[in-house]
Amino acid sequence: MIHFRAIAKIIGLLLMIEGLIMCAAIPFSLYFGGKDLIYILISVLITISAGLILWFNITRYRQQDIGRREGYLIVSIIWVIMSAFGALPFYLSGYIPHFTDAYFETISGFTTTGASILTDIEAIPKGLIFWRSLTHWIGGMGIIVLSIAILPFLGFGGQQMFWAEVPGPDKEKLTPRIAITARRLWGIYLIMTASMIILLMLGKMSFYDAICHSFGAVSSGGFSPKNTGIALYSPYIQYVVVLFMFLAGTNYTLFYIATQGKLRKAFSGIEFKVYLGIVLVSTIVIAAALFIKSDYAGETAFRSSLFQVTSIVSCTGFATDDYMLWPGFAWFIIFLLMFSGGMAGSTAGGIKVIRHVLLFKNVLVVLKKTWHPNALFPLKINGKVVKDQVVQNVFALFVLYIFTFSFGSLILTATGLEAIASMGSVASCMAGAGPGLGSTGPVGNYSHLTNVAKWTLSFIMLLGRLELFSVFILLRPAFWKR
Repeated sequence: MIHFRAIAKIIGLLLMIEGLIMCAAIPFSLYFGGKDLIYILISVLITISAGLILWFNITRYRQQDIGRREGYLIVSIIWVIMSAFGALPFYLSGYIPHFTDAYFETISGFTTTGASILTDIEAIPKGLIFWRSLTHWIGGMGIIVLSIAILPFLGFGGQQMFWAEVPGPDKEKLTPRIAITARRLWGIYLIMTASMIILLMLGKMSFYDAICHSFGAVSSGGFSPKNTGIALYSPYIQYVVVLFMFLAGTNYTLFYIATQGKLRKAFSGIEFKVYLGIVLVSTIVIAAALFIKSDYAGETAFRSSLFQVTSIVSCTGFATDDYMLWPGFAWFIIFLLMFSGGMAGSTAGGIKVIRHVLLFKNVLVVLKKTWHPNALFPLKINGKVVKDQVVQNVFALFVLYIFTFSFGSLILTATGLEAIASMGSVASCMAGAGPGLGSTGPVGNYSHLTNVAKWTLSFIMLLGRLELFSVFILLRPAFWKR
């Protein structure tokens, strides 16, 4: 039996948290003129009121009511509900007049996708833009992880929700207690954000822009308060953004291990080496293509290549160049990188590097067994034998990922979108990368898509954020049986 009362009560609590977080946009609205203030206040009131109704009207509730099924339901439903309430400031103010567009923009923020329907970002009041940036900063580490970190009494159900929320096949605890783990993760997240804000301001970026861009990079979200994004900023600022995008795509467990003085242990694993290798090799290959075929200067070719590669691999979505104007070989590499993703346990999306490593190693094992059928070849990662069940799960996710990509691309093509833009949009939204290909590329956006296409991509963003299984498991009849 699924305990819907417990689910409703926790959703009410999370809505109250969302309403309180929304209040953070009020000071920026006041400072920059307050044109959006009343709409933010109304949205805060509606969101908190809805949360209070759910929280106080549900009385029958026990700690043991939160099990695995409830955890998966909460994690899947909360992103849908929070995005609906989070869209209110944009919709009520009229700056995004259609709810479909407002919802698309908001769920893109919360899932840290960074896909946008806005054509003139700088025409939107600063308070709304700050809320837009704040959505993906909150979504980067996850509202569930935040709740468990600051509300220890959620600990009874926190474990189920935590593991449904945190990405990756190897969910290693930092500490024995989930609440402490969540606080450690958020502590690292806050330190990274504050550090980036300081470094950007040292590069003469304004405090407001530094906050918004830091939220975008550290969360792997990619929303910028500028129409041109990072493109017109100095090389220093671009390199700072590259650094933090790369760090955002790194497993947060490694940062915790590094703070314990174990630097060698932290960064000697195969996943980090492959992640670093993907970035370096792709950067060098594309930079060479730009230098030879597109007449880019040496440093400019390297910086442009490094920025776009790091942005896509970490699934951030910032851009300083239109890679659709690059040689076909170069932008096709960018498309392939959308399927890579960062490391497990990072804010990046995508399939994740460790899964690609597991699949590749499994192929080698199968080849060896084909030649030596009676021999035993255990699959090992960092010297540890990987269980067959883990390999099967990774293979199943890979197949489901490709199937979802293909089916989603087919739906978008049926809406009239060109094939290359359809595939690029689905690949980007599944990975949380933001810009796609063609008309949805780095100098385009998603405003011209039909409502069917936007709702399809909104669902695909959710699937990508929760790594498919957490959503698809709800479609099994057995999940709902007593």
